[in-house]
Amino acid sequence: MCIRLSASDGLVAKKGSACGWKCSQRILCWASDSGFSCSTISRSSLLIDVIEPTVLSVGQYIDLANRVLREYVARDLYVEGEISGYTVKDGKWIIFQLKDENDPRAKVNCFATTFKINGAFEDGMRVRVSGYPTVKEWSAFQIDVQTMEPVGEGALKKAYEALKKKLEAEGLFDAGRKRSLPRFPERIALITSRDAAAYGDFLRILNNRWGGATVEFAHVHVQGKEAVPEILGAFAYVNALSEEDRPEVLVLTRGGGSLEDLHAFNDEAVARAVYGSKIPVVCGVGHERDESLCDFVADVRASTPSNAAERVAPDRRELEREVTMMQRRVEERMETWIEDRLRAITRAAQIGESLLAHARERTHTATRRLFERADGWLAPWREAVLAHERVLKNVDPKRVLERGYAIASVGGRVVTDAAALEPGSEIGVQLSRGSFDAEVLRVNGKGKQKLV
Repeated sequence: MCIRLSASDGLVAKKGSACGWKCSQRILCWASDSGFSCSTISRSSLLIDVIEPTVLSVGQYIDLANRVLREYVARDLYVEGEISGYTVKDGKWIIFQLKDENDPRAKVNCFATTFKINGAFEDGMRVRVSGYPTVKEWSAFQIDVQTMEPVGEGALKKAYEALKKKLEAEGLFDAGRKRSLPRFPERIALITSRDAAAYGDFLRILNNRWGGATVEFAHVHVQGKEAVPEILGAFAYVNALSEEDRPEVLVLTRGGGSLEDLHAFNDEAVARAVYGSKIPVVCGVGHERDESLCDFVADVRASTPSNAAERVAPDRRELEREVTMMQRRVEERMETWIEDRLRAITRAAQIGESLLAHARERTHTATRRLFERADGWLAPWREAVLAHERVLKNVDPKRVLERGYAIASVGGRVVTDAAALEPGSEIGVQLSRGSFDAEVLRVNGKGKQKLV
């Protein structure tokens, strides 16, 4: 059969061929007992073009079916259902069935890898998956799952609690690993949507409190299928910056919403990106009642986007008050210090005067005692000196002369024997007071001559 689907073709359909009304889009059609069914497909040019009747092998037929399914059916399609038989093998492969809640007979096998699927899932959860429908050689039909997320508040809550328990057991919430924020940040990275109220709230509060910081803004979707990869990309970009260009703090924020709205902030990959960030992370999600896994992993949790700005930046007015108070404390302490020093100097002077007087008294006493002891030590010597003095005085020629004696000398030599003289000899006579010259008239009692 030759089937060419075109936006302009109007084909008259029989059962088993294309539908017979004109289409604004290319469609894939099939027939059943109840009539024809149509599914919108991509706006590509050609679905199937077989010029001559063609015979295919089973393998070729399966390959053709898979190509058609992959290129035309799988695009922008999601499948919702309930998980059954959820199994993880070797920590890598995920196998489960997706059941239709309205038709127990409708079920499809699903295959995924832990590399692509993040989160904690279990039997009974309602999920939405996207992927490629595939016909296997052993006549099995399955979906190669590319994305999977819980659907409905119940499933989301169950998945949230399971993943929270898992991450907590791994230590991602430990308070001991959380880092403090710089007090005066100069560069701040902001990851949020420019269309979100959180964006305006954060910048307004930041500018009111602290206008000296540069904000590096990364626009991302904060919900929907684009949210997770965009948030991961923003984290990767900011953390890959050089230390010179890297912001000092990273803020991840968005407004409030339902558990489904906050799904990206409860995604395992995003939580691990927050955990692995080289830069301290502040997470501010929604309103005070809202909480996400990123809140628990972040270094600092803010209750709202506005509170995130308050946690990141100091308040100028508060700093001014703090500086004023510090200035007063410094002045008071300086005054106290000066007064203490003056009192200490006064006390030292008083103590010094007292010590000086005491030292003077002790010196006087010691000197007196020294002289007393010296006097005792010197008394015998003094007596001996006096005795010798008396002896010396007694033998002093002057003392002898004072008693009326005289000293005769000839040529400067003392005459001790009259025999040394001759009548007519001139002699000098020394008296106690003065002297005179004389001539010898007569020599009496000559003995042995002796001149001194």
